Amino acid sequence: MRRAFMGALGALAIAGSCWAQETPVPHIVTRAGRHALIVDGQPFLMLGAQVNNSSNYASALPQVWPMLDRLHANTIEIPVAWQQIEPREGQFDFGFVQTLLDQARAHDKRVVLLWFGTWKNTSPGYTPDWVKLDNRRFPRMKTRDGNDHYVLSPMFRATLEADKRAFVRLMAYLKAHDPQNTVIMVQAENEVGSYRNPRDFGAAAQALFAGPVPAALTRKLGKAPGTWSTVFGAQADRAFNTWYTARFVDEIAAAGKAVKPLPIYVNGALAGPSNVPDPDGVASGGPQQDVLDIWKVAAPVIDAAAPDLYDRASANVALYLKAYARPDNPLLVPEIGNARDFARYFYEALGRGAIGFAPFGMDDTGFFNYPLGAKALDEATLDAFAKPYRAMAGVMRDWARLSFAHDSWGTARPDDGSDRQTVMGDWSIRASFGGWQFGEKSWSWLKSEPAPWAKEPIGGVAVLHLSADEFLMIGDHVRMQFEPATPDPRAMVVRVEEGHFADGQWVMDRVWNGDQTDYGINIIDRPVVLKVTMGRYR
Repeated sequence: MRRAFMGALGALAIAGSCWAQETPVPHIVTRAGRHALIVDGQPFLMLGAQVNNSSNYASALPQVWPMLDRLHANTIEIPVAWQQIEPREGQFDFGFVQTLLDQARAHDKRVVLLWFGTWKNTSPGYTPDWVKLDNRRFPRMKTRDGNDHYVLSPMFRATLEADKRAFVRLMAYLKAHDPQNTVIMVQAENEVGSYRNPRDFGAAAQALFAGPVPAALTRKLGKAPGTWSTVFGAQADRAFNTWYTARFVDEIAAAGKAVKPLPIYVNGALAGPSNVPDPDGVASGGPQQDVLDIWKVAAPVIDAAAPDLYDRASANVALYLKAYARPDNPLLVPEIGNARDFARYFYEALGRGAIGFAPFGMDDTGFFNYPLGAKALDEATLDAFAKPYRAMAGVMRDWARLSFAHDSWGTARPDDGSDRQTVMGDWSIRASFGGWQFGEKSWSWLKSEPAPWAKEPIGGVAVLHLSADEFLMIGDHVRMQFEPATPDPRAMVVRVEEGHFADGQWVMDRVWNGDQTDYGINIIDRPVVLKVTMGRYR
């Protein structure tokens, strides 16, 4: 009897252990125009790093994990290529996926898988050989003069079904082999669209182009019914390709989510942030900011459209972040240049409620995509990303939770070094750049040389408005001034605390005062998390 009883207890223990490994499937929630990525049942901020395109093999992984640890990243973004998992049609190999899962768990990293299928930066380069070499079964787009273009056409079921089958098998593998949800998100395809050819001009596409725009789209856009040309004018070719590309991707994503409903996003190779793109010059069909409404109608299964940011100009980056941070679109920056001057945009993204951020090309395989990114990953470049990540890592869950519930604001140092200012509730907040920690720039009685970083494109801050008079902030190379929005001599900074969170509650480590606050709240090269309390005396 005792042996049977102990055997039953052992069976229960094993069952309990297996059950404990399973966690809620990650998902994105939206409330009051704010968004949160939920991982392990709680809000999660993705402190990510994306590896180079061809680092998606077991032989390269030893050059990946030390870099992620150096950055204090909690998430790796890494490709899984169609050619890699289905080298011969119908024969699947998930050896690399399993190696990746095992090593990610060993290194305590979450994973975002980048599905390189029909499109990789518009090209079919990551499709299997049996796809890229069979143009009759998997046709390329046709140009206006009837020639083949390099991009696989989104107009053909054979391509869609083959891509979908492989993607579903990938998601099925994750369902069976990743119950603890090491993989928290999936990118569907990569920078979809077509350069130098705004759409397919083949016979099948021509017939559809001459027909009516789908009624769901014209209703969403508030436009009268009509053909693509009458509804969209000069952008008709691009709008058409956007619709059919988005429909293609959405069907693949829906099939994958039916197996395992992980969040799925698409990333976009961008046009200019404020101009009307040249349909022949942009990656036509991709989720650029001016066609997001088309994507939202055509691809409702997709959780987010995300910008790939390689524009170094601060004003342009601000416009991109604003365009993608929408009530119906969680802001995610899954790919940004890895040069030092891009790191400052981490703060501006946080201030707009971003659920994740990841510089590109973060491994030690020796490849650098300069001039898009850094010439080399030297210590100064790595520190620009690593230091903010390290400061945020200790409060990541709490920042994500509070950002979902409270207003936020953030800014990067603008290229001209000018101040940035906002109002949150009763308080005006100003960020200035290029100053020393002590004193005022206007002082003439105390000589000082300019700060070494005064003209460098570094620095920024993110702020959460916790309550009427309380703020949480993180930043570097910035001076912060909190003042009443309406002049009031009784108003003051009551308390500035450096601290951390324990069980969701703020814990003060030390109080900043005196030199640390008499000339504003100054943070230079060591990002810290601070709680600021304002008030008025009576």
